[in-house]
Amino acid sequence: MNNPLETKQTYQDYVDQKSPNSPILKNCFWAFIIGGIICSIGQIILNICKERGLDTQTSGTIVSIILIGLAAFLTGLNLFNKLGKIAGAGSLIPITGFANSIVSPAMEYKSEGYVMGVGGKMFTVAGPVLVFGISTSILVGIIYLIFNTQSITLV
Repeated sequence: MNNPLETKQTYQDYVDQKSPNSPILKNCFWAFIIGGIICSIGQIILNICKERGLDTQTSGTIVSIILIGLAAFLTGLNLFNKLGKIAGAGSLIPITGFANSIVSPAMEYKSEGYVMGVGGKMFTVAGPVLVFGISTSILVGIIYLIFNTQSITLV
């Protein structure tokens, strides 16, 4: 009978041999460049909005809406996924990645119908983010309410 540790090591050696090496520096470079371009586009939109007399909060909201809309549109054209293969986290970490995570499953499951397909699968990736984000904001709001009504100052 073979030693399980030898078999495991043999298998790991085989996997290491067949797995391609990841070009870490190249991936980091493209993530930095494309993520920076996405953020620069957002900053340009923000500056245009502020020049038109909008306040910072309204301008930030407009930037978010435009970037989400562009990412959803590019996902629909299958261009965002191609960009994501090059940029990696550079395209997924900004708000554009969140839009892509909602639109991609919706497009993939549209053949199953609008309710069970699009409606049911649209939030498979983004759903946990929304649930935990909303739950955390409610919890923080309740804690703030308790401290605020008791005249306890939070720094």
